[in-house]
Amino acid sequence: MTPPAARRTVLAAALATATTAVGVNAAQASADPRAGTAADAGTNAGTGTDTDTDTDRDSAPVDYHSWTSHSDWRLGIHDGTGPVRGDRPGIVLDRPAGTTEYTDPHTGRTETWEYATWTSPVRSVSFGATELVASWNVCTPESTWIQAELCGEYNDGSPTPWYVMGRWTSGDGDRDIRRTSVDGQGDGRSAISTDTFAIDDAASGLRLRSYRLRLTLFRRPGTRLTPVVWRIGAMASAIPDRFTVPASRPGEASGVELGVPRYSQELHKGQYPEYDNGGEAWCSPTSSEMVIEYWGRKPTPAQLAWVDPSYADPQVDQAARLTYDYQYQGCGNWPFNAAYAATYHGMESVITRLHSLHDVEHLIKHGVPVITSQSFLASELDGAGYGTAGHLMCVIGFTRDGDVIANDPASRDDAAVRRVYKRHEFETIWLRTKRYDAKGKVASGSGGVVYVYWPTDATPEQRRALREVGIR
Repeated sequence: MTPPAARRTVLAAALATATTAVGVNAAQASADPRAGTAADAGTNAGTGTDTDTDTDRDSAPVDYHSWTSHSDWRLGIHDGTGPVRGDRPGIVLDRPAGTTEYTDPHTGRTETWEYATWTSPVRSVSFGATELVASWNVCTPESTWIQAELCGEYNDGSPTPWYVMGRWTSGDGDRDIRRTSVDGQGDGRSAISTDTFAIDDAASGLRLRSYRLRLTLFRRPGTRLTPVVWRIGAMASAIPDRFTVPASRPGEASGVELGVPRYSQELHKGQYPEYDNGGEAWCSPTSSEMVIEYWGRKPTPAQLAWVDPSYADPQVDQAARLTYDYQYQGCGNWPFNAAYAATYHGMESVITRLHSLHDVEHLIKHGVPVITSQSFLASELDGAGYGTAGHLMCVIGFTRDGDVIANDPASRDDAAVRRVYKRHEFETIWLRTKRYDAKGKVASGSGGVVYVYWPTDATPEQRRALREVGIR
């Protein structure tokens, strides 16, 4: 497996090559390379009825599981943490289990922190997973943060190491750590690539058959502040390589379009280059911001006061800043985007994989937009006008003929964000795990990755729709 830092460089080079090959303006074609780096995808949940789709569900499974209820939190092993009740049950740092020093690799500061831990019950994966992505919903007051970890068991009975899946804080002030993924983790059989656990050689038959997640909550000594974690979950998948997917027929959301705000990442080109070279690489936070605002949330004027007042749509700059992964040096860390969405009052979020556009249609029909990850050449998606090694956009509806209506942030301005893409072209570039780049070399596809955000006061029908595509 290519190390994460090297893989980022390779993807950036691939993007530049693809852009040159199709003669597209490089600024328009640039997108967050993290979006196209997942190896495999699929799901065993969904609502489609086509026989070929149901068969793929069996051969390309996904298991998303979360801990989010009061009974869930009580089941875990607590060492200094405690469950809290209320409209949104969670866990807090109740009493420190100890103190530890942490040297922030991005600031160089070494500081002492109190901590407490919660370890989930073992989650068995019936099909044996080749990949896993964790995501979380948490409130982190200033001077607090969390670390999410994974430990699994291979199908030969041996354990993985405890892998760090992310160190997260919602702020970036002087008293905060810098949110970060952790490079260089592996045991010669599996490894962490930014935010994704993956088996090194899936062809060997090695699989992940179970896992536990561990949360460590940190705060400065002498304070009663604490993170509050409302959800921790993971999406495990096992998908065979595929360059194509069967075409799905238009379904229940044909003719439905949601009123999602439109924001262009290109308007922000050159703004705050310390956050992944400015707006041309901000497809992920731009898409996240569109959906956050669809649900009626947005930053306050005080939160946006740092943004140059001459900049349009300053909330996009805010989203980029607060999703930025200081190790990956980009805004495309999947769980970090989901965690950012959940910092808004009453918002929930997950990273998972869906099986087909039937699953997306089921959510759209019930008023839930879906952010999708895809990579493609300009010739593979009519109407895009660019090629990309990885890009996020928001599916907001379907035409009466079943084609995809997307808010595509890789557009010249906000008015141009709404696009219509051919159904099968879109489904292929989103669901495939393998593709050919502009040089004819095999590259990875996003494999059906989605961000799904919704409010805690979602309707019973929306909750049911989420369950029916495997999100609980």
